[in-house]
Amino acid sequence: GPSFYLFQQNLDTTSSSRCSSWQRFCLSVNKLLLSFFQDSNLSVHTDNPDLTPCFQNTVLAWIPSIYLWSALPFYLLYLKHNKRGYIVLSVLSRFKTLFGVLLWCVSWADLFYSFHELLQNRTPPPVYFVTPLIVGITMLLATLLIQYERLRGVQSSGVLIIFWFLSVLCAVGPFRSKIMTTAYLKDIKVIASPQFRFTTFYIYFALIIMELILSCFKEKPPFFSPVSTDSNPCPELTSGFLSRLTFWWFTSMAILGYKRPIEDKDLWSLNEDDTSKAIVQQLTKEWDKEKAKCPTAPKKQQQFEEAEVLIRDKKHNRKPSFLKALLRTFGAYFLIGSFFKLIQDLLAFVNPQLALIGFIKNKDAPAWWGFLIAALMFICAVLQTLMLHQHFQYSFVTGMRLRTGITGVIYRKSLVITNSAKRSSTVGEIVNLMSVDAQRFMDLVAFLNMLWSAPLQIFLALYFLWQTLGPSVLAGVAVMVLLIPFNAAIAMKTRAFQVEQMRYKDSRIKLMNEILGGIKVLKLYAWEPSFSEKVLEIRKNELRVLKKSAYLNSLSSFAWISAPFLVALTTFAVYVSVDEKNILDAEKAFVSLSLFNILKFPLSMLPQVISYIVQTSVSLKRIQQFLSHDELDPNSVETKVIAPGKDMSISLNYANKKTPILYFINLLVPTGALVAVVGHVGCGKSSLMSALLGEMEKLEGEVAVKGSVAYVPQQAWIQNATLKDNILFGQAPNEQKYQNVLEACALKTDLEVLPGGDQTEIGEKGINLSGGQRQRVSLARAVYSNSDIYLLDDPLSAVDSHVARHIFDKVIGPDGVLKGKTRILVTHGISFLPQVDHIVVLGDGKISEMGSYQDLLKQNKAFAEFLRNYALDEDIREDEPTGIDSAKICPFSPNDSFVSTRQLSVISSEGGECPNKMSTKRRVCEKKPAESPLPRRNPNEKLIQAETAETGTVKLTVFWQYMKAVGPVICFVICFLYCCQNAAAIGANVWLSDWTNEPVINGTQHNTAMRIGVYAALGLLQGLIVLITSFTLAMGGIKAARSLHAALLENKFHTPQSFYDTTPTGRIINRFSKDIYVIDEVIPPSILMFLGTFFTSLSTMIVIIASTPLFAVVIVPLAIVYFFVQRFYVATSRQLKRLESVSRSPIYSHFSETVSGTSVIRAYGRVKSFIDISDQKIDENQKSHYPGIVSNRWLGIRVEFVGNCIVLFAALFAVIGKNSLNPGLVGLSVSYALQVTLSLNFMVRATSELETNIVAVERIKEYSETETEAPWAIEGKSPPQDWPSKGEVEFVNYSARYRKGLDLVLKGLNLQVHGGEKIGIVGRTGAGKSSMTLCLFRILEAAKGEIKIDGVKIAEIGLHDLRSRLTIIPQDPVLFSGTLRMNLDPFNKYSDEEIWKALELSHLKTFVSSQPSMLEYECSEGGENLSVGQRQLVCLARALLRKTRILILDEATAAIDLETDGLIQMTIRTQFEDCTVLTIAHRLNTIMDYTRVLVLDNGTVAEFDTPANLIASKGIFYSMAKDAGLA
Repeated sequence: GPSFYLFQQNLDTTSSSRCSSWQRFCLSVNKLLLSFFQDSNLSVHTDNPDLTPCFQNTVLAWIPSIYLWSALPFYLLYLKHNKRGYIVLSVLSRFKTLFGVLLWCVSWADLFYSFHELLQNRTPPPVYFVTPLIVGITMLLATLLIQYERLRGVQSSGVLIIFWFLSVLCAVGPFRSKIMTTAYLKDIKVIASPQFRFTTFYIYFALIIMELILSCFKEKPPFFSPVSTDSNPCPELTSGFLSRLTFWWFTSMAILGYKRPIEDKDLWSLNEDDTSKAIVQQLTKEWDKEKAKCPTAPKKQQQFEEAEVLIRDKKHNRKPSFLKALLRTFGAYFLIGSFFKLIQDLLAFVNPQLALIGFIKNKDAPAWWGFLIAALMFICAVLQTLMLHQHFQYSFVTGMRLRTGITGVIYRKSLVITNSAKRSSTVGEIVNLMSVDAQRFMDLVAFLNMLWSAPLQIFLALYFLWQTLGPSVLAGVAVMVLLIPFNAAIAMKTRAFQVEQMRYKDSRIKLMNEILGGIKVLKLYAWEPSFSEKVLEIRKNELRVLKKSAYLNSLSSFAWISAPFLVALTTFAVYVSVDEKNILDAEKAFVSLSLFNILKFPLSMLPQVISYIVQTSVSLKRIQQFLSHDELDPNSVETKVIAPGKDMSISLNYANKKTPILYFINLLVPTGALVAVVGHVGCGKSSLMSALLGEMEKLEGEVAVKGSVAYVPQQAWIQNATLKDNILFGQAPNEQKYQNVLEACALKTDLEVLPGGDQTEIGEKGINLSGGQRQRVSLARAVYSNSDIYLLDDPLSAVDSHVARHIFDKVIGPDGVLKGKTRILVTHGISFLPQVDHIVVLGDGKISEMGSYQDLLKQNKAFAEFLRNYALDEDIREDEPTGIDSAKICPFSPNDSFVSTRQLSVISSEGGECPNKMSTKRRVCEKKPAESPLPRRNPNEKLIQAETAETGTVKLTVFWQYMKAVGPVICFVICFLYCCQNAAAIGANVWLSDWTNEPVINGTQHNTAMRIGVYAALGLLQGLIVLITSFTLAMGGIKAARSLHAALLENKFHTPQSFYDTTPTGRIINRFSKDIYVIDEVIPPSILMFLGTFFTSLSTMIVIIASTPLFAVVIVPLAIVYFFVQRFYVATSRQLKRLESVSRSPIYSHFSETVSGTSVIRAYGRVKSFIDISDQKIDENQKSHYPGIVSNRWLGIRVEFVGNCIVLFAALFAVIGKNSLNPGLVGLSVSYALQVTLSLNFMVRATSELETNIVAVERIKEYSETETEAPWAIEGKSPPQDWPSKGEVEFVNYSARYRKGLDLVLKGLNLQVHGGEKIGIVGRTGAGKSSMTLCLFRILEAAKGEIKIDGVKIAEIGLHDLRSRLTIIPQDPVLFSGTLRMNLDPFNKYSDEEIWKALELSHLKTFVSSQPSMLEYECSEGGENLSVGQRQLVCLARALLRKTRILILDEATAAIDLETDGLIQMTIRTQFEDCTVLTIAHRLNTIMDYTRVLVLDNGTVAEFDTPANLIASKGIFYSMAKDAGLA
């Protein structure tokens, strides 16, 4: 017993002289080994275990000291670099220090006691000197460390918490044994118990427990830390060590997110180290160092020399490596994470080694073994969880910083790269670098550690397996290795399918985009069925590919689920067949099963990580190439003061790309002069401007510009901001000056038209301004900037002539706002040249002549010729089709501000959201009825609408809707199959545990063949069921996808026009693209994952309860904890994800805007502030991204803790019920419990995925159930075949309005049109002309009254019956992408001859026959590859093909030149002689010979008579005719 050892010391002192010094150190080494290892009765095989005093006094006492001293150097290094200001001495700190000093005293009291014994000639063993000495010094060190940390501003010290914890842990054993010894000695009445040392030990024990408790509290924040101005700092910085370890500091946000949806203002600000400023600065520094190492070769070496140089020194000419810069910046931080990963990997192998099963098998083992093993399993699992999540935290934060750094560096680079470099990569490519490639780094970093960790795990697992089962392991490994190429092949094939499917998806979206853009035309022509068929055809192909890839996916999931099983099966089969004597007992079977489960993960991850690395290396190359582009030389333009009075002396030989663009230009511009630069197209005018801004490569010469510069580029660059911000452009606002600028730049009238005045949000690229307005805003920006020098690159080309005149007079000219400033004006407007001071004529990059207007005219050289040419140009230009923007100086351009009004009505009705630029442009010319000024909708309507659909939990009805779409029967089948699958899995494992319990007779087990057979059958059955399940699920998912899309499409074709007028196309397209994508490809896998994890967790519970029924007690509290964590997490993380995606797109849109406007930004010297804006946008995004990362860690630790508790209880109850259990069952329940953590963790993720994505079903349902228009055909009501035969139209007391709640646009119209009449409809803008035609087609339904055509009330027949019998030539010609033939005849009703005839009559025959593909000529989207005139003629050809009795002609205004117009009018007169023709006229000369003219005014009939009578009666028509010069 213990007493034996206690007295051993005294016996030993006598023989001590004969022992060598080390043996004397602690009793003697033999005895030490003997006492600890061999005499295991004392410490192992008793029901009352104890450790030997020697072991207690050496190893146990030294562990904490060894730990602290080894951690010290690293920790001091860390503290040296991390100073946060000191912490004021607090009560807490004083107590810690006091206890530390007491501990030191107590330890050394022991030491002095040993000396005291020595003096009394009772020589104690040396250990009594060494241990107190070591412990004392260590305690002193800890005390000093407490103070040093306080001075360094550490609020809570991890190092010390671990130290105190270790100390307490190591003191528990001795504490127990000392109490036992005292009791024992009392029993045997021995007085000489070593009282003193026992007392000091008890004091020591009490003090370290106190220290441990105190060290868990955190100190106040440091005193002199930089004052944080943060409104909402991240609690992580001030949180304690334990809080950081468990991510407890995040809980406040989780609770907040549960109470209400998180908003921007709730987000914590970023930690200093994560901000763009800090990161990008560091990365730029490293990258510059890297570049400095690689001397760039001098440029002007000749080719062959260069080649020689390359051969000579390959080494010197290396490219700067961006990777090295990244490693230097982020490597150290990342390695900390790798260190945690290493510990976690090693811990993962401890659990299978803890032989709980051996303990259960060994019936006479003492119970404390079992409890110890259970406790160790639990501690090990908890440590593993903490380590793993620390590793993830470090990895993900590194990834986040990488993205910030790369994005920032690319942004900064894009502001300084030369134009030639910019041309080599498009804006889209550069934005991709930022979004896609930076994202790739982020994704990779999370898994990068797997690169070394996976092989390590595989190696360790194989090593332990070899120990358990010997060489038979190789069979299992072989199966695993064989599965890898199988999975790789599947992955390759899936990728191919994905590409194909993307192609179909893109074409479907493109078609939808066009359909929604031209929906009005489709309705007017009654063409919906044809287009609906086209969409469904594409959709069918898309789903076909989806189905294929779903089959593949289910194959691969079959492979995955069966893999661990197949491996186990082959291994066990080989193991028992190789040798009769090989017995499969519970320990072997379940230890190897858990090892195989460990193996599964690294084997699946390795190929993925490798493919990630390959992708990222491509990205790295691209980024490096971009960052190595040439930069502009900031010193190419001198800004020094030049000779007084002069302003720019430019003598330059400028060049770009080896061939100079500008040669020997010598130019001196005096201060305050107005210089015009003229010349034909491409002679280098804009290049001269760029040269002055320093945007070109200088070959020789110098450029000097004195003073600040304002620049107006040829293509106006407009930011996505309010109009006012665009003009101020970062200057301080000054209302008076601002108003003057607006006045001068003729923007006042435009502001009245814009929906929000100067606060109107302008879309990207200035999409909701006309060309002229954009140019004027750009000019206003320059004028407001009040610079010294103005470089104006043709600012007058995009505005109308009268506006141009106004601007020249008010701004640029001799009396303008800018008089006295130096102005260089590139212009084509000849009319302004007489008023400028100097004219510079450029020709082929040289200055061909200079001088004033008069001088140049006298010289009669190039300039005079230029004038003559230009005047000629103007005559020719009149016949060209003049679009809105080509309003150079041409008579027919519509008044600029008029165009803008019309365009704006389009935009405001779009709700300010213009996702597809094309459709907006195409709608510019659409005659939006001005009668219905759309009420200004509050700007955030879109946001509110989107949000209401998506906050809070998802209603169960949505799941029910999805289940209905899948089919309730299929849903039931799927759930049933899942139950079967898990039953089979449990069955296989139960069979295995039963097999392991089979008694061993003569060293062998019997009927192994049957055992293996049943095991294999059960396992393969499970695999098969998995295969069938995922097939069924995929089929169900595709069925749902098909029916949901079909319903959506069907509804959208039946929706009335008013819906499209009020809903932005982007919103509808979003339903067709994003939401359908989610339903196709995201929901089925997340349902698969959810069901899988749910049933796995369920079966785990069932197995554990079955084997240890006691476990049922614990399930309820654990389930409650789990449920709460899950609810908190899902609510918070969903909202964080949403905030993250909302804040992500501004980064990229701001970037692409910057790239397109670099020259302007540089000219105004705004580079710095733009970088700040970009950084701020990135930080905003990371602000929501960072809590998102942490929320996953928070969840992981909590859920895994629940899992670890399950492991603990499964083991504990197994120990308690040890006598009634067989080892097989215990093995089963524990191996299931060890797996449960993963499936619980993934179950939460899957739930949150599902909840986030199922919303798509709701959104699609919402748009599938909008109100529909009247039916297309009504049974038994269809009109006769030849209707309308006469073509009579009658309006009876007819009124109509656009939408409910708006005013009537037509008020009580009464009129009758006889068959074959030609009627002209005229009236001021907004009189209701277009509305009348829309009413005939029932695009607008009657508010009251009716319309009869040939006596049939049109309200009573089907819409298609009506619309297909009328013909319209709409105002704006809409073409769809497809063949010309499809555009003329989508239903294939007509023969080729008829089509050619129609083309001939519409004057298109020559054009079409000249095309190689004739009728199959492909029209691009919106008919872009035809001129506007040709498009109008195509519409005429459509009308000629249909040739109905009633033709409505909505005359095109500005889009068409006179010639085309004449052709159309003539064709109509000849071809539609006997038809009723209603023409909405803008040019009165076209309708002067019509039968009658209807004059509408404010929605009522004002006059209706023959043109001659109307002119005679001197009414409205007369005044209109007079304006047009016809009367």
